[in-house]
Amino acid sequence: MHRLLLIIFLTIYSALAMGQAEFSFITTSKKFPKTKQGEVLKFDYEFTNTGDQPLVISEIKVACSCTKYEFPKEPIMPGQKSVIKLTFDTKSVYGLQDRTLDVYSNAKKNPFKLRFKVNVMEEKK
Repeated sequence: MHRLLLIIFLTIYSALAMGQAEFSFITTSKKFPKTKQGEVLKFDYEFTNTGDQPLVISEIKVACSCTKYEFPKEPIMPGQKSVIKLTFDTKSVYGLQDRTLDVYSNAKKNPFKLRFKVNVMEEKK
């Protein structure tokens, strides 16, 4: 019986001690104002690693080549702040754009989804 209790205690202790990285974003979505086709929009998604392990972003996936991004390649230590930089080129799109960035990392929630919306006014030819 004592051996079983010891095994249970050690299992629970190991699970709690492992910890994990975690994103805490100032905002996870951005709504841009109406925009003329051809403009390039930029936004920084600011975040903090609120976990207790270094946060490592491995990749970001987007649906369209009109969406570009930059993310930190080095680990973000617990309590450290950083940004994911978004650039959206509207020259090849028009109408309501509702886009997501799937952020893959070692964080608790994986992938973490960031979102932005914009209504692009078609350029008259």
